[in-house]
Amino acid sequence: MRAAAGTLRSESRPDHVREVAERLADGMERAVLAFPLTPFDAEGGFAEGVSAAYLDHQIASGPGAVFAACGTGEFFSLGLDDYEAAVRTAVQRAAGRVPVVAGAGYGMRLAADFAAAAERAGADALLLLPPYLMKGPQSGLVEHTRAVAAATRLPLIAYQRNQVAFTPQSVAELAEVPNIIGLKDGHGDLDRMQRLVRAAPDDFLFFNGVPTAELQARAYSATGIPAYSSAVHAFAPEIATAFFRALAAGDTAAVDRLLDGFFIPWVSLRDKGTGYAVSLVKAACRLRAAEIGADVGPVRAPLAEPAPEHLDEAERLLAAGLGLAG
Repeated sequence: MRAAAGTLRSESRPDHVREVAERLADGMERAVLAFPLTPFDAEGGFAEGVSAAYLDHQIASGPGAVFAACGTGEFFSLGLDDYEAAVRTAVQRAAGRVPVVAGAGYGMRLAADFAAAAERAGADALLLLPPYLMKGPQSGLVEHTRAVAAATRLPLIAYQRNQVAFTPQSVAELAEVPNIIGLKDGHGDLDRMQRLVRAAPDDFLFFNGVPTAELQARAYSATGIPAYSSAVHAFAPEIATAFFRALAAGDTAAVDRLLDGFFIPWVSLRDKGTGYAVSLVKAACRLRAAEIGADVGPVRAPLAEPAPEHLDEAERLLAAGLGLAG
C-alpha cells in the first residue's frame, strides 16, 4: 500500500488487533472510507430505524470501512446512550461485511468511557478524536493516546487536527503500542506527513482526513498515503466512489471533471457557512431522502441549518455531481 522506512511490527500485536488492521488496510486500498451521518428525529432524538435504512444505503456502495459516530456523525453532540445505539446500529447493519470504527474523544476518562461503550456495541476499532480544548506538549499527547489505548482491547487509530499535530518521534512511540494501528490526518501538511510516514513501521495505517479530502487526494497519494475519508460519501456515495475509482485507475480526465464540476464548487459552498462541513452535508442528504429511503433529520445545536440560498446551490451541485458520476 505504501513504502516506508520502518519495520513490520504486526508480530507484536494481539491476533484480533492484527486481523482488524489487515481488514482496514484492505478496505483502504480498494474503496473510500465512509463517515456516515447520525440521523435525528424532529425532537432531536436518535432515530434508530432511520439510521438502519440510511446505513444500508451507505454500505451497499461498498466502502472500505464505516466510521460511525465520528465528526460527520456529530460525535460532539452525542450522549453515551445515543452514541452506543448509533455504533450498535452500524455494527448490526454492517454484519461483518466491512469494519466498523467508532469515534471516541474528549478527555482521557471520557474517551475511555466511549471506548467501553463502543466495545459493548461490537465496534471493530476506535478513531480517537483530539482531546477537548487543551493544547498539550508532545509528551502529553502521546500519554493521552496511550492511556485511552490501554483502557480498551480495541485497535485504535489516532486523529490529528486542530491543536493535535504529532511529530515523527511521537508517531514512532505510538506505533510501539500493540493496539495503536494508525493515524488519520486532518491538517494537510504534506511535509509533515512525509516525515511521519518515514518514521512509522510499514504496517502502520495512514489516511487523509482533511475536509473534502478529494481535493488533496492526489498529493497525499504521492507521499504514500492513497487512502482517504469522504464526507461526500455521506450523501452521495455515487460521486465519492466515482472519484476514488478514477483516481485509482489514473484517469486524470475523469478526476479533473469531478474536481471542476463538483468538488471544488462544493468546497467553495461549504466555506460560506460556519459548521457547513457537517450541516451542509446533512442537508444534502435530506435532499436525497426519497432515493436513500431515509430522512436523516436535522443537526443538533450548536450547528444550525444552512441558509435557503445555499441549499438551492447544494441541490444544483448535487445534480451536477451525480451527472458526472454517471
